[in-house]
Amino acid sequence: MKLSNNTILITGGATGIGLELAKEFVAKGNTVIICGRREEKLNEAKKILPQVMIKQFDIGNMEQRRELYTFCVTNYPEINILVNNAGIQREIDFRKGEQSYLQGDNEVTINLEACFHLTALFTPHFIKQSEAAIINVTSGLGLVPLSITPIYSATKAGLHSFSISLRKQLADTSVKVFEIIPPIVDTGLDRGVRDKRGQTDKGIKPEQVAKESIEAIKKDKFEIPIGIVKVLRIGSRVSPRLFLKIINKKSPMPTM
Repeated sequence: MKLSNNTILITGGATGIGLELAKEFVAKGNTVIICGRREEKLNEAKKILPQVMIKQFDIGNMEQRRELYTFCVTNYPEINILVNNAGIQREIDFRKGEQSYLQGDNEVTINLEACFHLTALFTPHFIKQSEAAIINVTSGLGLVPLSITPIYSATKAGLHSFSISLRKQLADTSVKVFEIIPPIVDTGLDRGVRDKRGQTDKGIKPEQVAKESIEAIKKDKFEIPIGIVKVLRIGSRVSPRLFLKIINKKSPMPTM
């Protein structure tokens, strides 16, 4: 896919993988819009990358998703790439009942429903462009789930499945569907939970994810496993039970 002179929206683009993707896209001569919920993080991103347009939107809210779409197509009618990157991760222990499940932000709404809705909003517009793309950022945990993050793992599995279906549905259009599948990445996704449980391996750097992803997109590689996920994807197909045992042994459920 052509990686210059595009107009790109990145959700959750103020930090982590989203910000590093923005840097890569800007460096290649693209117009980049990033959105997020936290104004302070958006302003920090603007200082780091003055070329981007920042907009504060909560994609967990249906009406704000519609407002985001309207803003983009009105002010940037040439927009042709959507990066569904925004996401949250929570540790949930179902042995503790409803409270553990309900407290905090809704992972299903932000990680999954928002991606579906934004894709539904932008796809008709993208089909009119000569070349367009939807890029979904999933996770290796969508292939091999982690017991302490069951909802997050499930949402990423759902987004993986959605990416496959959408790619087939849009095969005869100008819209390409890419899926970036990173391993654990050293970002603020889990809001400090790794530090609290004393996890020393914070994962790979988001810069690596962005660079590998850009190279793969340029070559029209639609499924983009990053780092250890390349092995994980093969192993999970050959012996899924063994891989579940290994990955969950490394991150056991916290005691009640």
